[in-house]
Amino acid sequence: MNKLELISTLKQKTGLTKAEAADVVQTFFDSLTQALVQGDRVEIRGLCSFFIKDYESYTGRNPKTGEKVTIPPKKLPFFKCGKELKERVDF
Repeated sequence: MNKLELISTLKQKTGLTKAEAADVVQTFFDSLTQALVQGDRVEIRGLCSFFIKDYESYTGRNPKTGEKVTIPPKKLPFFKCGKELKERVDF
């Protein structure tokens, strides 16, 4: 399911217009993104949680040349599946 399909499903189930459904979906994604940017953890009970993981700097290798390169520290969003979602998917 992509964003357009999500908007379409929301429109059908709630009776909202396509523009209103798109606004709801965009507001949700914007709020989730803003919380992660601020370093907050986002938890949707029974579904999943999102949080930021900090990765330290390390020495890697360029696969083409074999040359050692320093990989700078970084922060990446991380998704963790909730227990109820796991159970529903692994039926």
